[in-house]
Amino acid sequence: MKNSNLSKSLLIWYDSNKRDLPWRSTKATPYNVWLSEVMLQQTTVVTVIPRYTSFLERWPDVRALAGASIDDVLHEWQGLGYYARARNLHRCARVVVEQYGGVFPDDEAALKTLPGIGDYTAAAIVAIAFGNFSTPVDGNIIRVISRLEGLEQVMPAGKGAVRMRMAELVPAKRPGDFVQGLMDLGSMVCTVRKPDCPACPWGSTRGSTRGSARAGPCRARAGGKPQSYPRKAAKKPRPTRYGVIFWLVDQAGRVMTRRRDETGLLGGMMEFPSTPWREQDWTHEDVLSNVPVAGAGLDWQDVPGTVRHTFTHFHLELRILKGHLSSMPETAHDHAIWSVPHDFVDLALPTVMKKVAKLVYSS
Repeated sequence: MKNSNLSKSLLIWYDSNKRDLPWRSTKATPYNVWLSEVMLQQTTVVTVIPRYTSFLERWPDVRALAGASIDDVLHEWQGLGYYARARNLHRCARVVVEQYGGVFPDDEAALKTLPGIGDYTAAAIVAIAFGNFSTPVDGNIIRVISRLEGLEQVMPAGKGAVRMRMAELVPAKRPGDFVQGLMDLGSMVCTVRKPDCPACPWGSTRGSTRGSARAGPCRARAGGKPQSYPRKAAKKPRPTRYGVIFWLVDQAGRVMTRRRDETGLLGGMMEFPSTPWREQDWTHEDVLSNVPVAGAGLDWQDVPGTVRHTFTHFHLELRILKGHLSSMPETAHDHAIWSVPHDFVDLALPTVMKKVAKLVYSS
């Protein structure tokens, strides 16, 4: 099937089957497309939809977001994970306002100079928001194109081959709809485990006999093993890291929290003080050498149970030590904040720290 026919058949399918998503309900502005694409990075559509709507109600345009505090943005981001995205989102909004007068640039090179915008997001904005030619490549697109072409390159190293094929397929008219059609096809039909090949515009074509179908242009389906594409390298096992949380309560019933460093994992988020997270479990002596306060004469008690959480690259196990202060400590962490439990809801606590609080109050 010629490239033009492939593109046309996908657009016809998209017009009849596209997903009803809030960022498609109105004209695709660069702000809306950028916000949705950043949220969708490594996060499911079902999770993103209510958060996107809430975000847009609170900050309807890039100027409103640029004027927000980072604490408010991080708090609103709770539940979406990968908090570096939220920090970059806020920084990017400020750069767009300060350097571009609140107007997103319409070319990929300029977009990729903005905080948090990489190859894929820049290409998606160019195609969907501006209607210009580009070749965004995400997980769904990699899967669809790999199966269509029967690509043997191991992914993600073979993304270049996918991008080259995309360049041949993206039509001059409606490039944004074509890109979104590929995304929807990967999400709805060409799925990871059970691709619905008969429903795919590229999986089969109608034959001359009424009701009959013959193999379409998809090489993976023709080979009978679409699930074996894209080719992937064997996953490395995730290591387990260990840490100990210090649950410190003062005479007024307030709990010590602190802000994490801006850089690194969960940067800028609030946390309950803890030891570093390392691949060796902690001895009693090592733990006490990391206590975040001094001069308080604490008697630590173990909280029964373990908090378990999984990040992209490692599993985490946290034990909790609880201590009550009879007097304010002589020294404490520079970023320490004392909060009553009722106010935890107002803090930008990541999910792992919410698990910590839940274990403490259930013990």
